[in-house]
Amino acid sequence: MGGDRTVHGIENLSEEGRRRREKTVNQRPGVLDRREETAASQFTSDRHIVESSSWCSGSDPFTMKVLVTGGSGLVGHAIQRVVKDERGAKEGEEWIYLSSKDANLMNWEETKAIFEKHRPTHVIHLAALVGGLFKNMKYNLDFWRKNVYINDNVLRAAQEVGAVKVVSCLSTCIFPDKTTYPIDETMIHNGPPHDSNFGYSYAKRMIDVQNRAHSQEHEGLFTAVIPTNVFGPHDNFSIEDGHVLPGLIHKTYTAKKKGEPLIIWGSGNPRRQFIYSLDLARLFLWVLCEYSEVDPIILSVGEEEEVSIKEAAEEVARAMDFKGEVLHDTTKADGQFKKTASNAKLLRHLPDFKFTPFKQALKETCDWFVDNYDVARK
Repeated sequence: MGGDRTVHGIENLSEEGRRRREKTVNQRPGVLDRREETAASQFTSDRHIVESSSWCSGSDPFTMKVLVTGGSGLVGHAIQRVVKDERGAKEGEEWIYLSSKDANLMNWEETKAIFEKHRPTHVIHLAALVGGLFKNMKYNLDFWRKNVYINDNVLRAAQEVGAVKVVSCLSTCIFPDKTTYPIDETMIHNGPPHDSNFGYSYAKRMIDVQNRAHSQEHEGLFTAVIPTNVFGPHDNFSIEDGHVLPGLIHKTYTAKKKGEPLIIWGSGNPRRQFIYSLDLARLFLWVLCEYSEVDPIILSVGEEEEVSIKEAAEEVARAMDFKGEVLHDTTKADGQFKKTASNAKLLRHLPDFKFTPFKQALKETCDWFVDNYDVARK
């Protein structure tokens, strides 16, 4: 992973890092500093309201610098939009959105340099090598190696500059293939993941391991969220390498334009829970502000919202007014049949959170893709 790995602990932090550490000396592993417990914001929309206290506490303002890795991707764009349009600017707060142009996070020296440049107090870690089923099946080693490098470099750099909180993004594909349903946060390490994407899955699991190890040796809270299948504007709509829903949207657009049948890869029987990127962004901000456990939390719609790939394709066709024939290429692999996740833990924290209805979110995503076809990732 490059670079000297012998620097550990408070003795080797910068003066600024030491000062941040000293502010959290009474913090137990997995429990936030007092200001972090009260640091939050108010998010409002026509669909839901999450109310909480301000980012600052009394006469002791808390300067907050949030660094978002993968800031130009699907979820990064959604966070930018929610921060700008729903939260608004907060005094003493700065948001930095990194892209691959800013630093190669697989390289330790570049990662260290970008963190030392910005010295974030908080990190949202989204950066990853990602891809759909068929890309994962073909390049498991790349997905393992590159994601392990990225994750270790980011978490190590955050620790060395004294970040008080890091929220990383996992995936439901990390859960065991052979399991009982619904899956929950306690089941991550109960068995091997599905063979189709084991490289990516194990690399993501290691973030949870690293977070737990960090909590034993260092101050600050390193935790993670586990979203189900994310979709929305600014997704990767590649037919070959993208995830299922953006791939279906691009296929439907092309089939309609050419007057050809829409061909779905696989039987269409596997089932998935889909979460709109803007809903995930709102929940990410809540986790950043208020969630105080090292243990990860699943961010997902309910089990009853799970749909088959066939049903999802039908909704895409309806949203894009596709009237042609729909066919299935059953020579293509289905991948994991289901990954039904429980959002019970989330609902215990946020019982009144309202997710954007799937049909509405899908229509907004399809419209965005059509309107931005020339610049969309594909």
